Amino acid sequence: MIHKKMKTVGWMTAAAAGVLLSAAAQADHHGMKKDIVDTAVEAGQFETLVAAVQAAGLVETLKGEGPFTVFAPTDEAFAALPEGTVESLLEEENRDQLQSILTYHVVAGKIMAEDAMAADSATTVQGQDLTITTMDGSVMIDDATVIQADIETSNGVIHVIDSVLMPE
Repeated sequence: MIHKKMKTVGWMTAAAAGVLLSAAAQADHHGMKKDIVDTAVEAGQFETLVAAVQAAGLVETLKGEGPFTVFAPTDEAFAALPEGTVESLLEEENRDQLQSILTYHVVAGKIMAEDAMAADSATTVQGQDLTITTMDGSVMIDDATVIQADIETSNGVIHVIDSVLMPE
């Protein structure tokens, strides 16, 4: 059953990625910066995140005007979750939990790394606060380390993190 769902998710991801990439190509052709979703698709290291955003019904929100700050876990970060977690979260009956987890990775407004380093917390779209700490030149968001900062998009900024954040 999991394999069938993964094939379906993979097919949905490929189809959606194709649509998003064609939109990104059109946007790029017109000299416009890509939005958060298109940027994530193009990066190639956020396939699980993009599939989760699609399953949670958040694509249009993250393609919206914003601005948004997204702390984006890599595919490796999702792979480090306990076995079966991602597959379970992608199931329709767990959509509310998936939305909660994903919106915990999003802050309203555009927070660049320099601003984040000066803050000690940020309130997420989900409603809870993220803890921001700086140590030894690294920025931590809760227990995740920012591994790439300040990827600017047309509707905000993406900061790449090395683990999936979980709300309480």
